[in-house]
Amino acid sequence: MQLVSKEHKTKLLYDHYMRYLFIASASLMTIIIVTIIVFVGGQGLLTFKEVSPFDFFFSAKWDPMGLEYGALSFIVGSLAVTVLSILLGAPLGLAGAIFMAKIAPAWLSKIMRPATDLYVAIPSVVYGFVGLTIIVPFIRTYFNVNIGFGLLAASIILAIMILPTIVSISEDALRAVPKSLEEASLALGATRWQTIWHVLLPSALPGILTSIILAMARAVGETMAVQMVIGNTPQLATSLFMPTSTLPSEIVVEMGNTPFGSAWGNALFLMAFVLLVLSLLMILIIRRIARKKVI
Repeated sequence: MQLVSKEHKTKLLYDHYMRYLFIASASLMTIIIVTIIVFVGGQGLLTFKEVSPFDFFFSAKWDPMGLEYGALSFIVGSLAVTVLSILLGAPLGLAGAIFMAKIAPAWLSKIMRPATDLYVAIPSVVYGFVGLTIIVPFIRTYFNVNIGFGLLAASIILAIMILPTIVSISEDALRAVPKSLEEASLALGATRWQTIWHVLLPSALPGILTSIILAMARAVGETMAVQMVIGNTPQLATSLFMPTSTLPSEIVVEMGNTPFGSAWGNALFLMAFVLLVLSLLMILIIRRIARKKVI
């Protein structure tokens, strides 16, 4: 009994230490995130000492040498690329998830799932290089445009990059739907496709929406691949084939040559803060969707 008591006390002691370790880790992560937000936001808000908020958010004139710091074209470019990539990638990703979860045989699904996950390990610069050597010339040739760089090229690359996120999470959501719902639908005479469309997809909707929003969060913050194919021109795009720029691509192009503390540098910090706020809003949306129950 004495030995059992000592083992029990040892386990309780380990649990006690691990509890404080987890609390310390969570606290450290919170401090780091808050510090980043405060630093980036505080440095970025200094922009408004020399630039009005209206000019920054609603002007597309970006000319640091002429003291013009309008970021509208970059904000619109980021949102446009994100939305277009979701419109292209979400249907393909959802179709792949349905195939892997409910249609493909078990042996094929076991091969496709690891193969899909491997796409996550591919560096973004590789996607950008593929877009630069294949997608851009394809657009230039088959759409009869002069450059090929622009929103369409960036959106296609991002759509390919977000596929693993949508496929993996959507497949898990579909597999998590109770088997009894699918069996009940089939027993009532519904076809496989009717069951998938009217039973499985509505039941897995929170997980599917979560995958799409996570993909949007990755798309809006992607830098290198977009920077290589979008054209990096500070102008408001009026067509899919017009070169433009996004918040991350413009930051990575100009940050290295910008004096810290200058109005130009502060404007880039403010752009980073806007990007951070967009990502945080998407995370909050994910948490809200995850708490909802469709069934």
